[in-house]
Amino acid sequence: MDDRTEPIARQLLDRYGVIFPELLARDALTYRWRGLVPVLRRLEARGEIRDGRFVSGFVGEQFALPEAVELLRKTKNAEPDGRFIALSACDPLNLAGIISPGRRVASIVRNRLAVRHGLPIASMENGSVVELANVSPKSWTRPKSC
Repeated sequence: MDDRTEPIARQLLDRYGVIFPELLARDALTYRWRGLVPVLRRLEARGEIRDGRFVSGFVGEQFALPEAVELLRKTKNAEPDGRFIALSACDPLNLAGIISPGRRVASIVRNRLAVRHGLPIASMENGSVVELANVSPKSWTRPKSC
């Protein structure tokens, strides 16, 4: 293990809040999971982070910042609000095709990603809109106000 392992582990935790092996497929740091696990276990033993199963659908160890665990608990049973979130495809939150089903959206500056209810639904790539999820355009409309 080299001197850079702990700062890289902390950077990943700061970026995502929760980390697990599949996230490293997206990250430009390209650090090996097995090199990070001993450091993450040490941080967990010191009480700085938590070990557990925070994101369903992924096997193996997951580590999270305590504040990320609290946010996940708050949002676990929350009703979706119907809002769209637009991201640059270069944003670390572009996890389309990595932790969500479907294809990846290339991390190119001009590419954009639309997310709704936590799922990528469409992207803008090379000036064209690409449907990412099997979602009818009818569901893209804004919900009526109460």
